[in-house]
Amino acid sequence: MAKQIAAIILAAGKGERMKSEMPKVMHQVSSRPMLGYVLDLVKQAKIRQHVVVVGFKYQDVRAFLPKATKSVVQKKLLGTADAVKQALQYFRSFKGTMVVLYGDNPLLKPETIEKLVAHHVDAGAAATLLTAEIDKPAGYGRILRDRYNSLCGIVEEKDADDFQKRIKEINTGIMCFDRQKLAAGIKQVRPNNAKKEYYLTDVIDILYRAGEIVETVKAEDVREALGINSRVELAAANKIMQQRIQEQLMKDGVTIVDPDSTFISWGTKIGPDTVIYPFTVIEKNVTIGSRCSVGPFCRLRPGTCLADNVAVGNFIEISRSRLSSGARAKHFGFIGDATLGHSVNIGAGTVTANYDGKNKNPTVIRDNAFIGSDTVLVAPIIVGRGARTGAGSVVTRGRNVPDKATVVGVPAKVVQPKKR
Repeated sequence: MAKQIAAIILAAGKGERMKSEMPKVMHQVSSRPMLGYVLDLVKQAKIRQHVVVVGFKYQDVRAFLPKATKSVVQKKLLGTADAVKQALQYFRSFKGTMVVLYGDNPLLKPETIEKLVAHHVDAGAAATLLTAEIDKPAGYGRILRDRYNSLCGIVEEKDADDFQKRIKEINTGIMCFDRQKLAAGIKQVRPNNAKKEYYLTDVIDILYRAGEIVETVKAEDVREALGINSRVELAAANKIMQQRIQEQLMKDGVTIVDPDSTFISWGTKIGPDTVIYPFTVIEKNVTIGSRCSVGPFCRLRPGTCLADNVAVGNFIEISRSRLSSGARAKHFGFIGDATLGHSVNIGAGTVTANYDGKNKNPTVIRDNAFIGSDTVLVAPIIVGRGARTGAGSVVTRGRNVPDKATVVGVPAKVVQPKKR
């Protein structure tokens, strides 16, 4: 990898085909805005300097960016060349290699960028493009080659003639440039196209005509290099990302019985020897320990933490709750804003009634407590160590259950043990 390397991440577009009021790069892949993966890519490729170009609803995008990340606003969405021009103001004294990335490329791998930059530097090129071949290239710019099979230009879909539209080699949009030659080329770009925008791809034609070296590198896996422009493509990207996430977890010792029916959010931490059964949904900010059993038909919502040796089963929903080691909730129910101690047993149909219409209230169930089937715990409530609730009990708000006590009924009351 070149020592002097910087990146410009283009994230200004609305994404017309997404049919959304949300900036395109904020649409989520595996419970994370797709831009987040590109920011990771920059770090993984050891690119120390980078700027994000924002535009449509830029406040929302800026709010997601890390504080240390620089951004520039493209006030009028006049095309990719104009966006890059806005970003170049941060690199006036920079003399190395510029990499242009897109915020809607969440599947791109660092090895691909490293290969692109290495080829660019070794060839002493003014520009190097990442290309790909696809059977149905509609919507993508086509790669034009001269009689020596060298790249001589790129034509966008809307500007292509019938012959050019049959070309299967496409421009992914991902490029490397010599910074000074990029800046000089951008000054010559004119909006002579159907959309009246300033295309970054025109810089390639300008450099070629000037006799500069323009190179290409073909992506080994075309899927990682393609941007996301529609909900259909977003769903396809989710499927690929799920495969990556789950394969890594399985390599780390997690059993996923049926990956195709399981959804696991990016960033989920799961310990070895845990088994995830089919039709389980694990949302963001969830941690699962070792030797746990999760599912089938289980939903773990944000803020859930399962310690080691926890079992949560059929049709259980858990939100913002911590279950300590040995806890069991194996049959349908809801656990929200709760803290469960060691070896707590939650009977089938139990509900922590955490919401009073205004606030989410906590439930605390201490070590070795046994919650009978169909119990309703109206929060805020504390169930003491070794306490028990009878089946169908309703423990009302603030009526804490003492240690080792048994409560039954509606409302639940302490049952005194019979004297013998």
